[in-house]
Amino acid sequence: MHENAVQASFWQGSASGAARCGLCPHACVLPEGGVGLCRARRNVSGVLYAESYGEVSALALDPIEKKPLCRFKPGSLILSAGSRGCNFSCRFCQNWRISQAEPAVKFFRPEQLVDLALAKVKEGNIGLAYTYSEPAVWYEFVRDCALLAKEAGLDNVFVSNGYLNPGPLREIAPLLAAANIDLKSCADDFYRRMCGGRLAPVRESIKILAGFCHVEVTTLVIPGCNDSEDEIARIAAWLAEISPSIPLHVTRYYPNYRFSAPPAPKEKILRLKEVAEEFLSYVCAGNI
Repeated sequence: MHENAVQASFWQGSASGAARCGLCPHACVLPEGGVGLCRARRNVSGVLYAESYGEVSALALDPIEKKPLCRFKPGSLILSAGSRGCNFSCRFCQNWRISQAEPAVKFFRPEQLVDLALAKVKEGNIGLAYTYSEPAVWYEFVRDCALLAKEAGLDNVFVSNGYLNPGPLREIAPLLAAANIDLKSCADDFYRRMCGGRLAPVRESIKILAGFCHVEVTTLVIPGCNDSEDEIARIAAWLAEISPSIPLHVTRYYPNYRFSAPPAPKEKILRLKEVAEEFLSYVCAGNI
């Protein structure tokens, strides 16, 4: 176990020594010494630990539009931090070198990261974004940082796949100013085949977050998988049921990790943007 690990939140022990994680819908049952699907949580002597606590693999002062957020404090900058691990295994992962591999990391205590964010305010920084890898599996560190950051007057931004149980999400949501959630498809089969997850929990996360903070949604358009006009129309129509003011980013995929299909033509992305605009007030075309 890593020396900076802390006891995890949202888990249950058992007489056998196994630990059941309650953070995300996978509900991993970890035997002694076992690691969860996210590779960030480990059972040590019957106790579940958040092993990646404080581990930062990527850190940069980014434009808020890079998160991507198009309707939240446009033109501002935000200190963006990522760790390692993910509870999805997307074959097309755009950040696989930190989400699916073992990147080099530097340890930060929450107060150190928040102090750095405050020091960057003079450069235009508005807060902290938890991004690059999946912040849901970095939960304890994100929660601790977000609490300190909010107390210091900074904004917290959560960039996630949305695969988090309602209990943990409702605990952290009041600390967030904004979130961008990936809605990869409107088909559960896509999530099962391509991501190793399910659709329903992601949709529930979007609905929950919309009640707490500014929410935007990203759909990465992958040719032959989720690029039909019907698919984008169904995604946009579902979001409009929550609020037609939720911005949707229709974003062009590029070949990466285990998927080599060529990206969609720019014209296709612009056409899908038009389709989504039949339902939503704000639609952005990304990566074109």
